[in-house]
Amino acid sequence: MAFTQAQKEAITHFQGPAMVLAGPGSGKTTVITHRTNYLIEHYGIHPGNILVVTFTRAAAEEMKKRFLAMRKEQRTMVRFGTFHSVFFEILKYAYGLTGANIAGEEVCYGFLKEIISKIDLDVEDEADLLKSLTQEISTVKSEQIPLEHYYSSSVSDEVFRRIYQEYQKKMTEKNLLDYDDLLVCTWELLTQRADICAGWQKRYRYILIDEFQDINKLQYEIIRLLAKPEDNLFIVGDDDQSIYRFRGAKPEIMLQFPKVYPDVHKIILDYNFRCPGNVVKAAAKVIGRNVTRYDKEIREVKGEGEPIEFLKFPNQNQESLFIMKKIREYVSHGGRYDQVAVLYRNNMDARVISQRFMEYNVPFYMRDVIPNIYEHWIARNIIAYMKAAEGDRDRSVILQIANRPKRYIGRECLDECTVDFEKVRRYYEDKYWMIKKIDQLESDLAVLRRMDPYTAINYIRHGIGYEGYLQEYADYRKIQAEDLLEFLDQLQESAKGFKTVQEWFAHIEEYGKMLKEQNQKEQKADNQVTFSTLHSAKGLEYPYVFILDVNEGIIPYKKAVLQSDVEEERRMFYVGMTRASEKLCICSIKEKNGKPLKDSPFLMGLDD
Repeated sequence: MAFTQAQKEAITHFQGPAMVLAGPGSGKTTVITHRTNYLIEHYGIHPGNILVVTFTRAAAEEMKKRFLAMRKEQRTMVRFGTFHSVFFEILKYAYGLTGANIAGEEVCYGFLKEIISKIDLDVEDEADLLKSLTQEISTVKSEQIPLEHYYSSSVSDEVFRRIYQEYQKKMTEKNLLDYDDLLVCTWELLTQRADICAGWQKRYRYILIDEFQDINKLQYEIIRLLAKPEDNLFIVGDDDQSIYRFRGAKPEIMLQFPKVYPDVHKIILDYNFRCPGNVVKAAAKVIGRNVTRYDKEIREVKGEGEPIEFLKFPNQNQESLFIMKKIREYVSHGGRYDQVAVLYRNNMDARVISQRFMEYNVPFYMRDVIPNIYEHWIARNIIAYMKAAEGDRDRSVILQIANRPKRYIGRECLDECTVDFEKVRRYYEDKYWMIKKIDQLESDLAVLRRMDPYTAINYIRHGIGYEGYLQEYADYRKIQAEDLLEFLDQLQESAKGFKTVQEWFAHIEEYGKMLKEQNQKEQKADNQVTFSTLHSAKGLEYPYVFILDVNEGIIPYKKAVLQSDVEEERRMFYVGMTRASEKLCICSIKEKNGKPLKDSPFLMGLDD
């Protein structure tokens, strides 16, 4: 097999720290597997003394498979594994842990749900709160932040500390560890037991780490400790593809690596074997505007290739229709659906195009589950208003709207299966102001009954005051009200074109069925387009790639205010661009949910 000069240099590296900067399509997996083999074949290193670490089980298994195929062996003593599996192994030998001691996501969520239920929290979006709390607990552990110095972005600091302590208490009582505890306990063990630490240092004398740009603080500290005293630490990654800060990844660790290891051998894999020249050059222009990065010049080997297409559409409907037709045309000329990927910033951005593909029976597979917009708690509130307007007086429906916005209607007066507003008035007969609120609610429902869904949502927002309720809720939950209002915009836009509530409800039911079927589909070898977020597309490649909605506020995301945030968004776009092995199509729109949009600043100078 022929290698570039840089690849040879990396493969034949022997001792001491090395940092390999491996851009998209530069053959980093090849380098890691061949370097592992070279240590054994040419330097006589025992396979049991080599540790190869990456972030996912699938990546570790794929690397091991390629290594075994290269050596024509069935098994090896080289340890291929994830950080968590390696740390679990260390704890298993020290404490006799088994898989039964590891709490999966469901168990952790279950503990948190139980704790929250005992705290007086007025929560509409429990799933979202659980996700936020899980991430925050992970941050406290992986960043080694003293609990008293952590400030929660989900709930009050006092409530968060109580939740954290109760959560840890439950884990201890059940003799369980979550995935972050594996890191914490390994760190504590290795720093407190020099004898055990020395044993593992002797065992793993050569450590190779893939995707190093995604490492977090605690993982790094443990790996540094294991690599001592020889520091045979071989790290491979690309600072330009660090896009997991929200999971705790610290790209600055890679950027500061030469300061920690001044004698590091630095190698740049400077050939992109995947992308055509037009994509390589455009991607270099994009990422070159980041300030905090290693400067590198990546060269292509495939020639210029087809020009990048820059397409602008009036809205997402027109965009999705064009892309669907373009892909059909590509297939009619000999292409395959599974050679195409449609990439977007987040799952909700795929709603319109996924609906279009389902309507026209174009086969596609989603790498991420697309949430059903109509199952969101805000959608359930709006739908309940419309049901009540149509005459539905079921208690569950009225409870959804009674105090959104606040009307101070107590649950105790809604104690029957069917709500009778006359009985509610009698309950509050000595409170004239409450009767006025109930009258107004009935009056609003009568007004809604005469409206189409789009107009009805607008009336609920502004006439009834639902937006004010969302603002209050956002303040209470310490979240951005604009995120809730943006969802409301999207919901209202989805109702456009339906003349009656019944038509809209029928669409909601049909869409739910189609989406459920789609979300249950597994990735198969059959012919289907890949739908993916930019995050989930990392590490993959496709001949034909579409990137949707490259607009300011979407890519980069509106919450990216700090330079570090904007640079991560730019890295994400760079990752998306470099998935294309033949043709890249970058799409933007003029408006979304009735609001005008500007092109992304990331596109500046690309279509020159």
